[in-house]
Amino acid sequence: MVKVTRNSHGQPVGQEARLLAGYLGIIQRNANMLPINYESWHNMPDSNKNQALSNIKDRFALEVSDAYIKKALEKLQNVPPGMLRYQLEDAVRFWNSKKGEDRERVGTSSRQKQKFTHTAGSRSFACVAHAEASSGEKVGRLQLFDITHRKKDGTPMTSEAAEIMEKLKNKKAEYEATASIDSSVNFEDIDNRIINEVLGPERYGWVRFQGSSVNPTQYFGSTSHQYMPSGSQSQAEVQRLKDQIVQIQASADEQISQLRAEAAAREAEQNRKYNELQLQLQSMMTMFQQFQNPPS
Repeated sequence: MVKVTRNSHGQPVGQEARLLAGYLGIIQRNANMLPINYESWHNMPDSNKNQALSNIKDRFALEVSDAYIKKALEKLQNVPPGMLRYQLEDAVRFWNSKKGEDRERVGTSSRQKQKFTHTAGSRSFACVAHAEASSGEKVGRLQLFDITHRKKDGTPMTSEAAEIMEKLKNKKAEYEATASIDSSVNFEDIDNRIINEVLGPERYGWVRFQGSSVNPTQYFGSTSHQYMPSGSQSQAEVQRLKDQIVQIQASADEQISQLRAEAAAREAEQNRKYNELQLQLQSMMTMFQQFQNPPS
């Protein structure tokens, strides 16, 4: 049995964490244990989830919680090999439905807005921080961003990543200069303030560069409200999402109208060809009748 340790936030770390992640992928592709023909993880029966959890615990001695494992399974995506036919048919039927297409459009729109990706690969942020830590020294979020957004040659992943790195660096220099003359500045809180100012407030339920299972209250404690969107920002975010939904709906309506127009054009063309064939047939019948009954 493989023992999997965790960090202070309850995330698995070390080489064993990668073994666990790989095995979670194997379990998630088991069509009998975790069928794909459910619209969401929440609709899957608890009996299936508990069966998967028991299977994992038979092979791993876990310090992480059951909730973490189930959330990790939820994030993974099934793939066709080994899938049962009826599950694939149900899944295809859903993704071809309006609800499935709307979900795909939202996902596509979100991916298009993503300016850069990290270079951690299959390692979680928790594993990267654990590997980089030396002599028990904690790896801060600024350092973690820098580590996970550079190529192997040390250059930033993209020009956008380079620009953000420069802003973070300049902002940190400003804070450190202030802290040198102002004893009220909390050094431990500098990284959080810098990230908040450069990248904006945290999303609800998430903390940047910390991965899954770490929420703002857990990470920031009683000061978490300082890093979350204000009321006006929340309203702006809600309005942005509403506008995005309107745009998606407008795009869908436009596509539907276009498809209907194309269908109408095809039908008109088919009717025209049908009428031409009818005329040709009538003409041939007339000629045949004349041939059968020549004038006397």
